[in-house]
Amino acid sequence: MKGSAGIPALELVTLNKLISKFDRAPSMFFSNLFPTQPYDSDSIKWEIEYGTSGMTPFVAPGSIAPAIGIDGVGEASAKAAYWKEKMYFDEEFLNNLREPGTWATYQTAERKLARGAMKLRNRCDRRREWMTANMLINGTLSYLQKGGTRFSISYGVPTTHQVTLTGNDRWNVTHADSQPVEDVFDGKKVISEDSLSQPNYAVLNSELLKVLLMKASIQDLLKSSAFGDGDLFKNPSMVIGTLLGVGPLVVYDEMFEVTGWLTGNVTGGATVAIPVDDASDFEAGGTLRFIDMSEVNTWEDETIASVDVVAGTVTVSVAPTMSFKANEDKVVMRKKFIPDNVFFMFADTAQGEKIAEFMEAPFGLGRHWGMYADTKDQWDPEGIYLRLQDKGIPVLYHPDTSYKLTVY
Repeated sequence: MKGSAGIPALELVTLNKLISKFDRAPSMFFSNLFPTQPYDSDSIKWEIEYGTSGMTPFVAPGSIAPAIGIDGVGEASAKAAYWKEKMYFDEEFLNNLREPGTWATYQTAERKLARGAMKLRNRCDRRREWMTANMLINGTLSYLQKGGTRFSISYGVPTTHQVTLTGNDRWNVTHADSQPVEDVFDGKKVISEDSLSQPNYAVLNSELLKVLLMKASIQDLLKSSAFGDGDLFKNPSMVIGTLLGVGPLVVYDEMFEVTGWLTGNVTGGATVAIPVDDASDFEAGGTLRFIDMSEVNTWEDETIASVDVVAGTVTVSVAPTMSFKANEDKVVMRKKFIPDNVFFMFADTAQGEKIAEFMEAPFGLGRHWGMYADTKDQWDPEGIYLRLQDKGIPVLYHPDTSYKLTVY
């Protein structure tokens, strides 16, 4: 008996039950907030609506009801994104799953399978979170389609809902014009007047929360408030959120990681355009870590200046001091889902419905929706690949219910 044949734990039904048992990490804030729906094809269409709160008119009894149009509604469409990944298990693992020896050996192999499946599931969940966060915070989403074509979606977020502060208005400067409280209330007014909804979430990370804690205007406001007893530093997210009228702040420090293998040599002190196998997920402003795979804990960090997806290069501001080898060393970018300089507010519902959903598209010969695990035997050396696939895109029904403040 070769490969995975005859191993109950590797049957597709069992594997997919295992994958579905893992809960999405509680830290996946945006993914957990909005529902998931299956769609009938990979060409996904959805309606977009900008705020309206009309009322049904009075009419005389016995008269004809007036007809209304679907005010403020447009239609958007896009092809679903597709992502997948696989993990290899060797011959020894397969033999241990067949329980040729002790029960402990079998349990060890099962734990290895569970850890591998959970890692694939977590990485798949993180991709969904990345997509949803980009849609909400940036109003755009880019991904690959057939033939390596890069596809971009613009979700129609009004430019007045994406504001960048400059000069003395920035939150990280000490000046009379730097007024976070005023900026937040201005943003709330924009959301309220455009979408006729009230923001009930405000999201930032710990670095920006620290900036707010140190602002004199915030501390002065507390002196005459019910929180002037030291609660600002004891429970800052609740206190500041209440002062700003957005409820407890969501302090969101979750990060994602992007890996690229070098396709060309990097010469220390000279090379700034770094060739990688896939540059699509790298972002300007992120930190690029060069890792020497031949040494333990040997790396160097540089700031990403620009990314060229077509050329497959990530350009850094300053060339690394060390040299790195093609097809051996790698680069890694780690970045927070919400940047250090962004304060993001939104209403999660409008007109009684969620403002966004994640649409799952069918894929494969069996028309699977959502995450699906399968396996492929390898003959020599004998082993097995465990693969996890997913397909879909997030959709935004109410683009005017959010407000992004880039504060410095």
